[in-house]
Parts: sequence; structure tokens; C-alpha cells
Amino acid sequence: MDRPDPNEPSAAPGPAAGDPPPPGSDPPPLNGYPLPPGYPPPGYPPPGWYPPPDYPPPGYPPPDYPPPGYPPPGPFPPAPPPGYPPPELPPVSDVPFLDVPGAPPTTRGAAGFWFLFALIGLAGGEIVALIATEIAASLAGQGGQLQKIAAMTQPPEWYVGASLVGLWVGFLAGPWLASKVRGTGRFLVDLGVRFRWVDLVGIVIGIGGQILVALLYAPFRSHLKNFTAPTQKLTGASHGGGFAVIAILTVVGAPFFEELFFRGLLFKALARLFTPTTIGPSARRTIGLVGAVVVDGVLFGLAHGELEQLAGLAVFGMILAIVSYRTGRLGMNMVSHASFNLVAVVAVLSTRNGVIH
Repeated sequence: MDRPDPNEPSAAPGPAAGDPPPPGSDPPPLNGYPLPPGYPPPGYPPPGWYPPPDYPPPGYPPPDYPPPGYPPPGPFPPAPPPGYPPPELPPVSDVPFLDVPGAPPTTRGAAGFWFLFALIGLAGGEIVALIATEIAASLAGQGGQLQKIAAMTQPPEWYVGASLVGLWVGFLAGPWLASKVRGTGRFLVDLGVRFRWVDLVGIVIGIGGQILVALLYAPFRSHLKNFTAPTQKLTGASHGGGFAVIAILTVVGAPFFEELFFRGLLFKALARLFTPTTIGPSARRTIGLVGAVVVDGVLFGLAHGELEQLAGLAVFGMILAIVSYRTGRLGMNMVSHASFNLVAVVAVLSTRNGVIH
């Protein structure tokens, strides 16, 4: 048997599996259909075309890859945790809340809830006041005479104090619910409880309000028999330390809680309900604001339950609504209201020769 000559070239090996066909050869059929002449072009696919015959390498990926739970299943990224990103809060600004984007109540629907919370607060305050006076009457040993005491022109100090504090519970609960349920949750910001040095102008507004009411009633004073009845009902039967407590409640407590309720909650609800939701001046907005101011003032007067003083209290309530709208806060309102009430307390002292007895 002849051995191959090592000096002679050996025959070229045949193509290995996975190698591209030699240039110039007929392309293999694709799905049983012959490819057109000249396709694919010579030299295609290039050496090492993807994927190579030995890809992927043996043992890849490993049997425990990816680890359990990673990446999360589904075509979407995982949802962000609740509350993230935090909602964008409206800025704190001393301008009308209707001009602050995102300032609550933001929609008429939210304003409807605010108005509902005002009704709930008013009704709840009346209920709490009734319970408080019942408890106070029992402690004073007059539990069976509560109806008689309520009808008195000058009820005792404990009755006045219990009824005021009970009513203010509702005046606080209504705004708090509105802020938590249909506001940003920032109670003081949502209701506009902020003070500035310029709020001292409220002293002039409060005193001027009393002068305006006096002028308003001047033509009718001779026909009014019980014009000072509300003030006398608050302070008439109080003496010494009791008078001081009632005076503090009247000058400090009443302005805070009543402005929080009537201008912070009720007026904002009415203004949003009566005006367009778009920002900017317009005839519809002016008409709506006028309606909100009038309704807020009338409801403020009616809430005091004094028919003869209804007009004066309504006018002063309208003034306070305008102040709260223009300043975007309740600071000047509270100072104005406190000054208005202080004039009434000083008037009571003047009838007693300036002596708390």
C-alpha cells in the first residue's frame, strides 16, 4: 500500500457543519423555496456570524439563574410604594385662594363637601352645646331648670360658658373634617390661619364696623326695645372673675372659632360653588363672589339668633368675608372680629361705671 507523499498537498477537507457555504455555490433553499440568483451576496454571512454554532456555551445560563423573584414578573416595572411620590401641595400665599392652583376646595364637588361639613359642624356644635349645658346644670344643682335658664335674658355664667364652648367644638370639627377629607390635610394652611403685622389694621376695621352698625341702626333705635339684648345675655349676669372669663371668651374665643368656621370653611365653599374654576378675573367670577359674600354674611347673622341685630351682623359678616378674600388669610379677620366684640364689652363696662362687680 502506497503511503501518501508528505510533500504533496492533501485534499481540501469538506465543509464543516455550521460553516457558511463556499462562495459561488448555490444558496441552500429557504423553507423549500430557492433563493433568487445573487442572494445572499458573496461572503455572506461573514465568518463568526451570530449566533455561532457553539452558542450558548454549555451550562449557560446556570440552572439557578435568574434568582427567584428577580426580575419581577410582568412586562411593567414594579409600582411605586403607596404615597410616593408625595402629592404636590399648593403654595402658601397671601392672595385670594381662587388664584392659587390646588388651593382647597379645588373643585365644585369638593366645595359641596365643605358646605356639607359646615352643616355637620353647626348641627354637631348645637348638640355638644346642649350636652355641655346639661352637664353644667347638673354640676350647679339646677339640672331640672335648664329650659327655664335658657329662656332667661341674663342666664348664669356657667350656662353661657358651656353653650359657647360646646358650639365651638362643632365650629372646629367642621373645618378639620374638610381639611382632612377634601383638603391637603394641612389644617391651618387650608383654612388660612396666618397672621402678619399688617393684620393690626383689623383694629380699625372692628371699631369702624361698630360705628357703621350704630349709624345703620340710628334711625330705628327709638323703635328697638332689645337692641342690646345679645350683649346683656352674654355678660349681664356675670360679675367679678366670671365676667372676666366671659369677656375673654367673647373677645378671644369667639373671633377665632367663628372666623375659622364662617370665613375659613363656609365662605370658601360658597366662593368655589358660585365662581368659575378658571383662574383670572371675569364677570362671572365677580357676580359669584358678590353672591358668596352676601350669603356668608346673612348666614353669619342668622347663626347668632338675634332678629333685631340680624342686619348689622350680616353687614359686618360681609365685611369680614371681603377681608378674608382680599388677604387670603384669617389673621386680619380675627383681629377685626376681636376688636368689634371688645367694643361691645367695653360698652357693657361703661354702663357699670367701668367697674367689674
